[in-house]
Amino acid sequence: MAQLSDDCFAFGGQLLSVDAAAALIAERIPPIEGLERVALAQAHGRVLAGGLVARTPLPPFFNSAVDGYAFAHASLGAEATRLPLAGRLAAGDAARPLPPGTAMRVLTGAPMPEGADTVMMQEDAVLEGDALLLPPGLKRGANCRPAGEDVPQGAEALPAGALLTAPEIGLAAALGFAVLDCRRPVRVGVFSTGNELASPGQPLGPAQTYDSNRFTLMAMLARLPVVVTDLGILPDREDATRAALAAAACDHDVLITSGGVSAGEEDHVRAAIESFGSLVFWRLAVKPGRPAALGVVGGTPVLGLPGNPVAAVVCFLHLARPLILRLAGAIEQPLPRFPVPAGFHHRKKAGRREYLRVRIEPGPVAQRFEREGAGLLTSLTQSHAFCELPEEMTQLEPGTLVQVLPFAAIF
Repeated sequence: MAQLSDDCFAFGGQLLSVDAAAALIAERIPPIEGLERVALAQAHGRVLAGGLVARTPLPPFFNSAVDGYAFAHASLGAEATRLPLAGRLAAGDAARPLPPGTAMRVLTGAPMPEGADTVMMQEDAVLEGDALLLPPGLKRGANCRPAGEDVPQGAEALPAGALLTAPEIGLAAALGFAVLDCRRPVRVGVFSTGNELASPGQPLGPAQTYDSNRFTLMAMLARLPVVVTDLGILPDREDATRAALAAAACDHDVLITSGGVSAGEEDHVRAAIESFGSLVFWRLAVKPGRPAALGVVGGTPVLGLPGNPVAAVVCFLHLARPLILRLAGAIEQPLPRFPVPAGFHHRKKAGRREYLRVRIEPGPVAQRFEREGAGLLTSLTQSHAFCELPEEMTQLEPGTLVQVLPFAAIF
């Protein structure tokens, strides 16, 4: 495991903007080391170690894009042209020459007959007995797919650092790759903190609630190139927190905790990180989610996320996600956003970014979810997106275009 120095961030402030946090991570965090050869069927969610170069063109041969009739464009005259039919080619058949002055029946994916360069779609074809009638003015090359139209031979089909999802896996398969060189996944340990928490399935104490953050975070991590360890719940004791972080740092690439990073008497995560002399920051200029700690323990980054569920999610998106992608050697993956008119009024403080939960209603229009507490999990299950309000905004009026982050793309 590549280890970070305790002062690798060298950040002197206390309240960090979202963009400054992203820049800090991008500038100071190196990718972890280690490559693995991965079977294509198991490569989903992994990060490509080197550029994938096409060994053959895609498609590998000149072929018909439709069911229809292939012919040589040069056969067309100034008036309607009648071409006798000379055989048939289906997908998988070997190409054969097209006799001069004829047309050939072709099916989708069939190789183009040698000498043919254009296809008349079946739906537009006019047949007269065993001949094809062609009107003048047809475009040369219509309804054909040249060899290498998608990816030429020798071209880079996927760059190093590509996160392999279904389209990338399909492209690699189409190019004939059965195994891929990938970076090893990031080893992530996840803690929750607090005496008030019990794991689901365990009996609740008289003043306890079930831990949801650990499972929410692990579910979000499942979308990233990671191997996750569930490290359970830390008690509200600084010595136990410090010892657990030090032990877990030895065999993980990053640790994520939730809770214990504010300024309360029982908030011990920040103090534990500080005891190692490597606290980078502990407040992010974002709502919900201001109390968030980032530090280094034993060369391993430690992220202390807020305890409120919605705040933990927001800080995960802006801290944990880019940090893990950076450690994984992945190309930067901006959070998905799209503009939608707001359907509500809102006032906010300047200097911090805010995330409101919204429903996307027909129009479309973003309508604010009626309840905004940072501890309300149902505000995530019953709304559709985060509405992102930038630092400089102080007043939002109905009709203003806002950026929304759809839950379907981030959860």
